[in-house]
Amino acid sequence: MLVLVSRSFRALAVPRSLNYPVQSLKRSSVRMEIGRNLSSGLTTESSVKPRGALIVLEGLDRSGKSTQCAKLLAFLKGLGHPTELWRFPDRETSVGQMISAYLSNKSQLDDRTIHLLFSANRWEKRSLMEEKLRTGTTLIVDRYSYSGVAFSSAKGLSIDWCKAPEIGLLAPDSVLYLDISPERAAERGGYGDERYERVEFQKKVADFYQTLRDSSWKVIDAGEAMEEVEKKIQEVVLDQVKECSTEGKPLILLWSS
Repeated sequence: MLVLVSRSFRALAVPRSLNYPVQSLKRSSVRMEIGRNLSSGLTTESSVKPRGALIVLEGLDRSGKSTQCAKLLAFLKGLGHPTELWRFPDRETSVGQMISAYLSNKSQLDDRTIHLLFSANRWEKRSLMEEKLRTGTTLIVDRYSYSGVAFSSAKGLSIDWCKAPEIGLLAPDSVLYLDISPERAAERGGYGDERYERVEFQKKVADFYQTLRDSSWKVIDAGEAMEEVEKKIQEVVLDQVKECSTEGKPLILLWSS
């Protein structure tokens, strides 16, 4: 199965009908609007309709993402906004189960293989993600493509190679990066339980996260009191949710030019 994923994934990640030349990838996060045509069936800016917002929380391990995602979900639902919480990797799928075994040190995989599995795990949910957004559901996503690229690049893989299989996934409306030092994160409970939770490795991940930042990012100091972090996240997200649900915004693709 791994061989099949490795050989065929490139065709999945870079659909010919949308014509995304891999060689044109740059380090900057160039994002492209989706247009309605026979090959994509998606919406142009002239026919933008209200939709849900795609909100991503990123950060180092033990930065507080999962806690803040849960709080944000309760906050938005309390205001009457249809909202769901997603996590990547999604460990319930067949691909996700292989990833889970790897992360818990129950299996060994080549670095490129595990990177493609992480990407395939996001592609498994790509169609459902678009459907949810278009029908008005806001999605809070705990880790997304940025994690995949940052962690694999920290292992020594080319950042452009790591970005390539993510082309064609939906770009977030807002990325909230919970900023905390690896040393401080290591002081939090449960640190070290999974493969990547090592301070020196997390420092490298943090460096690569910085190269991925674009205008959609908002950096939040995750070292502040939990309530203060929660408040700042709510302010950013509520603006995005209101814009998407009232004025509408075109969906755009991640790292496409």
